[in-house]
Amino acid sequence: MKAAIHAIRGMNDILPDEAERWEWLEEILRAWLRSYGYRNIRTPILENTGLFLRAIGEATDIVEKEMYSFEDALNGERLSLRPEATASTVRAAIEHNLTYSGPQRLYYLGPMYRHERPQKGRYRQFHQIGAEALGFSGPDIDAEQLLMCESLWNKLNLNGLKLHLNSLGSSQERLIYRKALVGYFEAHISDLDEDSRRRLNLNPLRILDSKNPDMQNLIAEVPQLFDYMGEESLKHFDGVRSVLNDAGVSYQVNPRLVRGLDYYNLTVFEWVTDRLGAQGTVCGGGRYDGLFEQIGGKSIPAFGWAMGIERLLALLESQQIDIKRNVPDIYLVNKGEGAVRYAFRISEILRAHGISVIQHCGGGSFKSQMKKADSSGAPLAVIVGDEEIATGIVTVKALRENKEQFKISVDGLSNVISEYLRRDPISISEGGHS
Repeated sequence: MKAAIHAIRGMNDILPDEAERWEWLEEILRAWLRSYGYRNIRTPILENTGLFLRAIGEATDIVEKEMYSFEDALNGERLSLRPEATASTVRAAIEHNLTYSGPQRLYYLGPMYRHERPQKGRYRQFHQIGAEALGFSGPDIDAEQLLMCESLWNKLNLNGLKLHLNSLGSSQERLIYRKALVGYFEAHISDLDEDSRRRLNLNPLRILDSKNPDMQNLIAEVPQLFDYMGEESLKHFDGVRSVLNDAGVSYQVNPRLVRGLDYYNLTVFEWVTDRLGAQGTVCGGGRYDGLFEQIGGKSIPAFGWAMGIERLLALLESQQIDIKRNVPDIYLVNKGEGAVRYAFRISEILRAHGISVIQHCGGGSFKSQMKKADSSGAPLAVIVGDEEIATGIVTVKALRENKEQFKISVDGLSNVISEYLRRDPISISEGGHS
């Protein structure tokens, strides 16, 4: 007997019961994004590695440690599974001239890949939904996307999420600040841990995000980026904050928030929770006005965020938010060989009227079929047998509320069931049956 083959560690199967929770959430997310005018974009899972080297930055943890990269055996091209989708979205916008006719509000939903140690809420294959506003330069779009998130938490009845907000200024301001930061840390070189020393000349801003407890006192005394910002950058940040203040959205200005990707400028943010342990960031993003040029396009301002689906589902579960199970409208029970063929006809008639049907297959006694009908969660069972074939009248049994049973003509079946599903179950007796 051959050994069983298992899924790759950190890349998880999503089985039907769990997948129903995903579908429920995804339907809400898509409708929510459409309500703000965002349209779907779908990019390849596999991209040229150079895209992420340019966009994310060679000195980031993602590029240095986490990307799944390989050489194409056919042509030697370096390829990578996407670790995030902003770079892919911008690449697609450049390649297909999406922003030349006007700004675009886009969203994506799908799997991402990072080679890291799997733990709860942090997997090698994980899923994100993200929104990208391309071609918008003002603080109003930054604020809109933050208000969008606030509206989603309310829609999902989630609480305990806190908004951390910061500004990274312009690239020129950040370059001047970078020099000041390097000078500060070089003066305290003996106090830096190994990871911070490695980052010192590659990406010193990432030192501010260190989780090492021994580094916290040193980081607390670093020069502040706000002291190096000009009037325009400060005005942009004030514009974002004024909209949040007007809307009553609470937030914390966190000068140590830098995010893990090099392409950010001006506004950056994270929505965080203390209910998911170490993986507390549920949504994060910011402005990336220079990314189009980094990838080879014209200068286009942009703002966006990404949200982890697994973490959002875990947060819903931690707060015991009710997620409705998908159940059929009808379970169709059939008795006898002729009834099986007749049942196919009835099933398709019902489905043509938008009624979902599970038709029993595989035989079995009437009693066992009714047990399966009950366990399916369907509110109604439609019963077809020799008598029903002869008369053109089927039996409908309510499986939930009053357990009543009625005879209904096949011609009127769809209308009666549709009416039943729209109203209280007892209304099935109010006409349409014979």
